[in-house]
Amino acid sequence: MIPAMPASVAAATSHRGPRRGSSRQVSVAVLRFGRLAAMWVVALLILVAGVWGSWGTAQHVMLTKGREQGTIEVARCGADSCSGPYAPLSSGSQARARVVIEKTVAVREGHTYTVVIKPGGDEVVRSGPAGVLYAWVPMGGALLLASVVVAGGLGRARWGWVLAGSGMALLTAAFLAM
Repeated sequence: MIPAMPASVAAATSHRGPRRGSSRQVSVAVLRFGRLAAMWVVALLILVAGVWGSWGTAQHVMLTKGREQGTIEVARCGADSCSGPYAPLSSGSQARARVVIEKTVAVREGHTYTVVIKPGGDEVVRSGPAGVLYAWVPMGGALLLASVVVAGGLGRARWGWVLAGSGMALLTAAFLAM
């Protein structure tokens, strides 16, 4: 049989200071919140960078009102760019002997492409569905990268799969459209 504890000892031991476990729980919760907040910030920064990287070209392709539209027949290709004569399709656009388009796997010598002229120069970007999809390729890569952060860092596997599927669909559509 265990002897009973005197009342004065029981009163003294019943009112102890804050438990070690509760402060530990608070610090774990704060760290968990900090990690989740950091992962959300990283995921959002990746997506914003994807939009930023895509918008430089996408604005010319998607907002074509008032822009010169036409075709380029690629005559020569260098290391970074291709060039050729420009034939206008929109009213107010003028023919040009030489315009420059970025050299990609989708631009080949001897082929003709529909393009939009960037304001203030002789540089053109592809237009139409292929141009729109190609302009948003950086966003597709950002969606894939953000999916890893969302699924792994945030523990949101379903959202990660949605982002990854969207990125893959965008990249696949751009590949097939070229």
